[in-house]
Amino acid sequence: MMKKQIGVLLAAVLTVGALSACSNAAKTTETAVETTEAETTEAVTEEVAAEVGEEATEEGAETVEEKGTITVAASATPHSEILEQVKPILAKQGWTLEVTVFDDYVQPNLVVESGDFNANYFQHVPYLDSFNEEKGTSLVNAGGIHYEPFGIYPGTESDLAAISEGAVIAVPNDTTNEARALLLLQDNGIITLKEGAGLTATIKDIIDNPKNIEIQELEAAQVARVKDEVSFVVLNGNYALEAGFSVANDAVAYEQADSEAAKTYVNIIAVAAGKEKEEGIVALVEALKSDEIKTYITETYDGAVVPFE
Repeated sequence: MMKKQIGVLLAAVLTVGALSACSNAAKTTETAVETTEAETTEAVTEEVAAEVGEEATEEGAETVEEKGTITVAASATPHSEILEQVKPILAKQGWTLEVTVFDDYVQPNLVVESGDFNANYFQHVPYLDSFNEEKGTSLVNAGGIHYEPFGIYPGTESDLAAISEGAVIAVPNDTTNEARALLLLQDNGIITLKEGAGLTATIKDIIDNPKNIEIQELEAAQVARVKDEVSFVVLNGNYALEAGFSVANDAVAYEQADSEAAKTYVNIIAVAAGKEKEEGIVALVEALKSDEIKTYITETYDGAVVPFE
């Protein structure tokens, strides 16, 4: 009987030991799994962190250093419109372009001369030269961008060859643009100017006016506004666009692309003397002369604005 009890007791002890061993083994396995999971999680975390770090580095590499702001005074059409297309090009280089629209031909030069603006974009060289002489300013050409064929557009009449006696034709009154308008009228047989009048021609230089045409001199921005009151208007390309005219479809006559006038009257970026080589100005001119902007000009303005090579 005693031996039997001892056997039972030994069996119980062995069973408990076995169970204890199983329990310890399970705990050991669980601990090993937890350790492995922790190591795996840590490894994944480190890998993700490394990837994020690489992306951050790549993004950092694409970050453009800010270089500053370029302020430009411009006519509304087409100049400010073209400049709007230039903004993203310059932004990629770190430049911010600020454009302010002016509706006259005087203030844009004065604000550049004073240093309030870095540049302007609205005029051609003959006008700039005339302005400098008359106002005592010292603005210079920083780069030619485009030219705008000067055109004669219909008002109350549409057939230039059959223009009525005593008809009124409105033209810009500033020195160079008036001369340009008069030369275009002469090229189309309306008037004759004295020999050598050229780019300084005024109505005083008219020596033959067979139809007794009245030339109405107005500030350039006002010419298009009287188109319903006069027989014809002679317009700069930008004001023709603002008035809704198309050179190709509406002009009864205009300067040809290969003409000397087109080359002479290229529209430029003007800056104060000594500023033309500044980094921001060089970047602005290069952006305006880029293939992207040339394509925009060609596709947008129907011949009223032509890129200058």
